Amino acid sequence: MNKLGVLIILLAALWLPGQAKAEYAYYGLEPDIVTNFIGGSSRNLGYIRVSVELMLEDVSYMEIVTHHAPLLRDITIDIFGRQPADKVKSLTGREEIRQIVLNTLRERLKKETGREMIKDVIFTKYLYQG
Repeated sequence: MNKLGVLIILLAALWLPGQAKAEYAYYGLEPDIVTNFIGGSSRNLGYIRVSVELMLEDVSYMEIVTHHAPLLRDITIDIFGRQPADKVKSLTGREEIRQIVLNTLRERLKKETGREMIKDVIFTKYLYQG
């Protein structure tokens, strides 16, 4: 098959009916998540500030997620507040926290709405002290 034939097949595959691309949307939990976390010793607390962006499966979910934003913020703050310092400060710990936030928010939205609306969670700013 020549190059033109391959190009035609690829273009046809992109335009087949029923093959609509998902229109992802991003929702930022505003303002930034700011909370304390468990410090290195039981007498110290650490401080963390994180910008959290939710990648939604479809732009049509934006209104529903906006409605549930206070709940989503509360869950996220609670998760960060229960993390030990070594997890907050390490790259692998940061990824574990991101996965916990993602899975917890997905489960809660599914419980509230019947649908998993969140495709991913992105930390665009991640600052800590302590």
